[in-house]
Amino acid sequence: MPVINRIADFTDDLTAWRRHLHAHPELQFDCHQTAAFVVDLLRAFGVDAVHEGIATSGVVAIINGNAAGPTIGLRADMDALPMDEMTGLDHASTVPGRMHACGHDGHTTMLLGAAKYLAETRNFAGRVALIFQPAEELGGGAQVMVQEGILERFDIGQVYALHNAPGTPVGAFYTTPGPIMAAVDSFEIHITGRGGHGAMPHETADPIMAAVGIVQAIQTIVSRNHAATDDLVVSVTQIHTGSADNVIPGTAYINGTVRTFDSAVQAMVMTRLDQIVAGQAAAYGVMAELVYDVGYPATVNDPDSTVFAADVARAVSADVVADHRREMGAEDFAYMLEKRPGAYLFIGNGDSAGLHHPAYEFNDAVLPVGASFFARLVERALPLR
Repeated sequence: MPVINRIADFTDDLTAWRRHLHAHPELQFDCHQTAAFVVDLLRAFGVDAVHEGIATSGVVAIINGNAAGPTIGLRADMDALPMDEMTGLDHASTVPGRMHACGHDGHTTMLLGAAKYLAETRNFAGRVALIFQPAEELGGGAQVMVQEGILERFDIGQVYALHNAPGTPVGAFYTTPGPIMAAVDSFEIHITGRGGHGAMPHETADPIMAAVGIVQAIQTIVSRNHAATDDLVVSVTQIHTGSADNVIPGTAYINGTVRTFDSAVQAMVMTRLDQIVAGQAAAYGVMAELVYDVGYPATVNDPDSTVFAADVARAVSADVVADHRREMGAEDFAYMLEKRPGAYLFIGNGDSAGLHHPAYEFNDAVLPVGASFFARLVERALPLR
């Protein structure tokens, strides 16, 4: 695949940077060491300006081209996940309970590679804003950066981002116009009954039976309350209750996730959950409270920007799919795409463990490909006349 020669020249540097980041993961908005590492490199590259402390630990760096023009934004996420690593690698996480299991170390490094090349060549008319974002996994760092005004402050007219894709050939790209990632909500159900002796259930108001009834009824939302052509996932992911085999507990807890693309479908799920919880609570003689948390919106690609980005991807890869099926995962880059045209693309990570798996590892062979994509994107979006 035609990686930019200059970027290929510093592939070893890219690998070293990525592995350093992998060994030192940070969570949510507390990405200060990661940001400091990024800033030191950006200044060594000779970028024109570095702005720190955005959304607590986010960074925006500016590179000016060789002529005046608009500003394009390129975003990479920096945060890791709260989980233990099980790779056994020499550069494995040095911090117990933290791991780069989603490849954000690779995303940050790909953008650093593009920054080094663009700061050297400046073969474009306008500016590139390099956005290094904290708290993608938890906290909505993209939303906070948008709320703090980075799009207006740096006059960013369009935005793009990459995410690695395990199971897809190294360096292959896929994307799609319109919705590409789902909106993600979560719900909690708190059930209060009346506990008692396991041998005397008639003297109790059993929250376990209520929980079972609620969970079974929730399954009818997808199977009976929505059109089969509308993508929808409602998953119960936690049930916590009880402490002993001869004790009927007094409380139970249910947790789950909802994935949608359509606001009307989302509203229907919220209504049905409320009805199911209230109805099942009454049926089993317990009290139940539903807490519904609206999370990241759907990630929606601008159609024209998607066509353009896919064409740029073809300049660095022979394997590009521009009409891939949309996915039920979620991504807070959605907040940037709500405000500016742009596109979100996936880049193949090869035959690796899946995302959020303790044996996951970002494939370093992807680094020069992703960096070349970002660089070509800027040069083609902001051509010198």
